[in-house]
Amino acid sequence: MNLEKIEFLLADEPLYRLKQIEKSLYKDLIESWNDATVLPAGLRGKLEKEVPIAFDFDTDASPKGSSIKVIMRLPDGLNVESVLMKHKGGRNTVCVSSQVGCPLNCIFCRTGKIGYIRNLNHYEIIEQVLFFSYYLKKASSSAKEEKSLKTRETVKNIVFMGMGEPFLNYDNVIKAIRFLNDKDKFNIGARHISVSTAGIPEIIKKFSSENLQVNLAVSLNSPDDKIRRKIMPIAQKYPVKEIIEEVKSYIEKTNRRVMFEYIMIKDLNDSDALAQQLIKLLGDLLCFVNLIPYNGEDCDLKPTPRKRIDRFRNILENGGIAVTERFRFGEDINAACGQLIYKRI
Repeated sequence: MNLEKIEFLLADEPLYRLKQIEKSLYKDLIESWNDATVLPAGLRGKLEKEVPIAFDFDTDASPKGSSIKVIMRLPDGLNVESVLMKHKGGRNTVCVSSQVGCPLNCIFCRTGKIGYIRNLNHYEIIEQVLFFSYYLKKASSSAKEEKSLKTRETVKNIVFMGMGEPFLNYDNVIKAIRFLNDKDKFNIGARHISVSTAGIPEIIKKFSSENLQVNLAVSLNSPDDKIRRKIMPIAQKYPVKEIIEEVKSYIEKTNRRVMFEYIMIKDLNDSDALAQQLIKLLGDLLCFVNLIPYNGEDCDLKPTPRKRIDRFRNILENGGIAVTERFRFGEDINAACGQLIYKRI
């Protein structure tokens, strides 16, 4: 669905028409433009012809239904993947992509293997969320009667943790966040939106000035520069100390708690010594560490064993660091952390 084209088609229409269309599409989730009875018949027909409400997506659901991965075909023939994660209690999170491919080539991530192709525009980011909004609407509808807006399942959380480095597509990501947060559009709370970055200090600084209450996550993966450079080539440009200093400034300016992501890779970054080093590095920060079991399958890296993860976590917690662990959504459909890559790109 070409969301960008809608604005072009409305160039000669009064501004309130755009507001009516946005409500019909993003809040009411109409099935056809003909359902937008607030619009004149002529405009409805024009939209139905030029921008039909249809999505060019392939869907792959995990057997348990907890994860749904989609491949989104873009107008230029390229593809990106995004994932819906269904939590207990009806909390639904969409993991969106911000780029086709990724230039960073982190060793734990399959996306980097295809390299960087292009940035997504903000409408292409938004469409990923819109698709899953429609998906959940249909999934939560009975055969006879659709549930009301208050009772049907909706997208509750957005994480920019799919394909690409969000901070290398900064302007489009910020536009998408503001759009998704807008009360007249998706109305997703800012504190329910998270952006994950490999750690680009000058962009973290810029992000701190956006006056957004969204969550910042930094993919750290090692407190040791030498080891981090093995895991993430971008670390050759940005040492850990420089990233941490900018995160400190971010916290002071926003008073927002920061998440440090830590992919657990056997015999590379899971030692007791690195856990102790992590305590010294993060001890004074308003933050927590999110441990992520390695999910890769295309290289010689191995996931840290369960006992070793538990020991690493215990060391951190005993040192005063708050720790969470990423639930392994979508591993069976190659939709888990670091697994997004579309083989026919």
